[in-house]
Amino acid sequence: MSKLRIDVDLDKIRYNTRFLVDHLRPRGITVTGVTKAVCGHPEIANAMLEGGATGLADARISNIMRMRDAGISCSISLIRTPMLSQVAQVLDNCDVSFNTEMDIIASLAIEALGKNITHNIILMVEMGDMRDGILPEHLESTVSQILRMEGISLKGIGANFACLGHVAPSAGAMELLSSLAADTELASGSALETVSGGGSASLPWALGKGATGKINNLRLGEAILLGTDPVSGYAIDGLYTDVFTLWAEVIETKTKSNPNPLQMNYPIPSMQCVTLDSPSNTRSILAIGLQDTDAAGLIFPAGVTFVGATSDHIVVENTNWLLRPGGEVKLRMKYSALSRGMAAPDVAKVFHGDSALVDCNAANTDRPYSNRK
Repeated sequence: MSKLRIDVDLDKIRYNTRFLVDHLRPRGITVTGVTKAVCGHPEIANAMLEGGATGLADARISNIMRMRDAGISCSISLIRTPMLSQVAQVLDNCDVSFNTEMDIIASLAIEALGKNITHNIILMVEMGDMRDGILPEHLESTVSQILRMEGISLKGIGANFACLGHVAPSAGAMELLSSLAADTELASGSALETVSGGGSASLPWALGKGATGKINNLRLGEAILLGTDPVSGYAIDGLYTDVFTLWAEVIETKTKSNPNPLQMNYPIPSMQCVTLDSPSNTRSILAIGLQDTDAAGLIFPAGVTFVGATSDHIVVENTNWLLRPGGEVKLRMKYSALSRGMAAPDVAKVFHGDSALVDCNAANTDRPYSNRK
């Protein structure tokens, strides 16, 4: 077995999903499991479905095709606006696509007619994140155009929060989205099947006491996978935060002095480093680098301090214990480190857990995210 690997606890993914499904159901909100951070790994996708997710969503058609090839037949949504070059693949593999551009919607409609099918779309509305979405004032005219098209069906509307702007949705923003849904239903003459109120950053609002209005779905990735709030970085009460563990092998340990510290006048993009005051340190090198993960998104064990990273190495300082070549370091990952690690071909993925957890106490698990990211 490769020493460089990510251990994945599928039982805890099932548990986290079920916990969120059970707590959101009384609020009239369903859960769509988002698999983009794990590259559509079928084992993880199935664990989300076994935990009660009503469907899956991903940003890349290649990940969706991976799940389809593994026999996953549930509803899967493409949550990044389709590329024109992939319209045919979207229609063949996705039950729903999230859209913002009329040219792409028109292409989907033409291609769907050629295939004698109807493709479902969800219109994304710009609600302040300043990434993808049509402006609220353009929603009515966009809906009017879509209703005149054959080959596509308007399934709902949705919004993104805290993706680019890192700002959690306010109650006012959610009320506006609900109001826009009501306006869309009035214009279309029928009820919307889905009003998607964002992702994990929307959980504090969704689990609060305010009215949910017409919002009936959340797309949850980070909360299920890491048990954390994307905005604050804090652990979400009741969820496991130790689903994934990254193991890296030690390839060098030496005590090194640096009487002439290197002076850097310009930042080097391929290197991430911090400055340590001690002139002589016991340092170890881990066989993992920026090609494998995001070093800034790693959490190191007690007694190990991050020094720097290059494409193939991470250097750490050992203050409490000595790491020897051939040994392993257990690392925890934030979202950026997880998504890059799951995509890295040289990082093995090892899955554990075949049965659902029974009467488990998530509050007793290892919870390293007590501070902000």
